[in-house]
Amino acid sequence: MQKSNNTHNEIKGYLALNGWKFKEVINEMNRRRKLENRKPTTESNILNKIRRETIKYTEVKEIADIVGCNLEWKKYK
Repeated sequence: MQKSNNTHNEIKGYLALNGWKFKEVINEMNRRRKLENRKPTTESNILNKIRRETIKYTEVKEIADIVGCNLEWKKYK
């Protein structure tokens, strides 16, 4: 039995809620990286990292910024 990948579903859900497709996010990510003289990425590279749950926190922040979201740390009540 395959385990559920909460990270993948969560990111995919936030993208959909904000009207983005993964391909569009990767295109924007690469556009920004080019301006910063950073190495581009591919859709399959990022999706594989998400599915394996090995995506870097900086990459998650990058995705959130592109779709206009903040990552927020809240203390449990």
